[in-house]
Amino acid sequence: MSIYEKPTKTLMREFAAAQLKKGQIFDKKLAVDWFAKHYPKIRSTTIQMHVEGMAVNATLRRHHPNVKEGSGHDLFFKVAPGKFRLWDAATDPPPAYGDQLLNPESGQTAEDDATERDEHEEEVTSSEFAFERDLRNYLAKNLQSLETGLRLYTEEGFTGLEFPVGGRFIDILAVDAQDGFVVIELKVSRGYDRVIGQLMRYMAWVQKHLADGACVRGAIVASEITEDLKLAASLLPGVKLIEYEIAFSLKHVKI
Repeated sequence: MSIYEKPTKTLMREFAAAQLKKGQIFDKKLAVDWFAKHYPKIRSTTIQMHVEGMAVNATLRRHHPNVKEGSGHDLFFKVAPGKFRLWDAATDPPPAYGDQLLNPESGQTAEDDATERDEHEEEVTSSEFAFERDLRNYLAKNLQSLETGLRLYTEEGFTGLEFPVGGRFIDILAVDAQDGFVVIELKVSRGYDRVIGQLMRYMAWVQKHLADGACVRGAIVASEITEDLKLAASLLPGVKLIEYEIAFSLKHVKI
C-alpha cells in the first residue's frame, strides 16, 4: 500500500522530470535526497528498490512480478553498478522482464550483477552462481521448509529476493510469524566463518533502516557448515545454521 496518494513508481517519474536530463548519469542517492525533501515518509530502501526495479535492464527486477510490460516501471537504464540514466527507447535495448534478464541481449546478465555482491565473498564460477540463483529462487518459494510461518518480505510489489542494502544485496529477506525480520544468506558450497561478518552487517542494516523496533535474526544456508562457522555462530543466539542437500531419483521408462 502506498503512503501517499500516488504510488512510488509514479512519484519516481516526478523525480526524473524534475532532476534528470537526457543522458545524465545519476546514482540512487540523488533520488533518495529528492524524495527526502518532497515525500519524506517514503523509506530510502523503497526508493532504492524502485530505482533498480524501474531500470529496464537491471537484473533485480526479474524477481518482481509487478514489473511487466505496461506496468509503468520502464524508466531508467543501468549503465554500471549503482549508476543509472534515463532509458532511451530509440537507442537502448527494449525492456526485459523475468527470465529475459538472464539473457546477455538484455544489457546485463546474472554474471554482471555478481560484481555488485559483497567484496569479501569467495570467488564462484558462473555455474556456481547460476546454481545459487536456482537455490535462492527455490527457497524463496519454500520458506516454510526453513521455518514455520516464514514468508518473503514484500513492499509495494517488490520482494525480499536480492534485497538491496547499501550497494550490496541480501540473498533473501524474510519475515517470520511474529513479523520479525530474517536475513538469509546462501552459500553454494561450504559456509566459512567469514560469512558471519557479512551476515551481521546485513542484520545491522535491516535493524537500522527497516525493522522499526522489530526483531532481526539471521540464517546461513550452505551445503556444508564448517566447524569454524559453528564456533563463530555459537555466541550469536540470533543466527541459525542450515545445511541443504540435493537428492535425485531415477525412474525407468518402458519403451
